[in-house]
Amino acid sequence: MKITSSHNQPLCREDLSAASAEMMMMTMNSGRAPQSKYTQLLAIIEELEKDIRPSYAGNKSAMERLKRGIMRARGLVQECLAETERNARSQF
Repeated sequence: MKITSSHNQPLCREDLSAASAEMMMMTMNSGRAPQSKYTQLLAIIEELEKDIRPSYAGNKSAMERLKRGIMRARGLVQECLAETERNARSQF
């Protein structure tokens, strides 16, 4: 499935990153319906991409952001797994 913009043009990776970051900020800043844990995890992974190359180049602040992002992602993965297990048990 190809994702397209409202002008029916394919979206590039930067557009998707900006969209996921915007969605994450909207959820964090507003009292509206929370995002799913999976959507939050995808947004964090998108943010991690930006810090990988600078970390290899020795940028200490990028390394710290990468560490914090990995810790948040690990926590969300654990929460997603627990939620999946709960859902699986409730179906039987």
